[in-house]
Amino acid sequence: MKLLVVSDIHGSGYYAKKIKEIYEKEQPDKLILLGDLYYHGPRNPLTEGYNPGEVASILNGLKDNIKCIKGNCDAEVDEMISEFPLEDYIIMDVNGYKIFFTHGHKYNIDKLPKEDFDILVYGHFHTGFIKEKDGKLFINSGSITLPKDNTEHSYLIIDEDKIVLKNIDGKIIEQRDLKA
Repeated sequence: MKLLVVSDIHGSGYYAKKIKEIYEKEQPDKLILLGDLYYHGPRNPLTEGYNPGEVASILNGLKDNIKCIKGNCDAEVDEMISEFPLEDYIIMDVNGYKIFFTHGHKYNIDKLPKEDFDILVYGHFHTGFIKEKDGKLFINSGSITLPKDNTEHSYLIIDEDKIVLKNIDGKIIEQRDLKA
């Protein structure tokens, strides 16, 4: 199974179009959205091409392959325009690894969920990385739209063999092999 993981679109029609381009290029089995889909949030500037309706239209066009987490900037009204459910978290088994997907504001490298996991994947902080701590992997997809701390606009590819953090041009930023 190949997963495309994206976080923190924050209403950018411009970057939602980039997600669709990346989706068509990478051909994943599932698109995992880690939340903060439409609203830019009070701490963030308006995003490039700010157009939440356009973001919804693009994402709804991919709805059959989307699994989505509800972020801290997502509200009930966002669920009304999304043709896919927004969940608190998602747990998936990939190549014998239990992967816990979350937005990051509740669970992250410093605040662990009660559920057991091998890999914790989240966004929220807008800084992409792959780290190991106490025998577990912690992966942040970064933000496709509003990267922080001099990181790049980024997304993740997870398949049976590896986890790859890429910039929006497809250049590998960081990679970790997975061997069960």
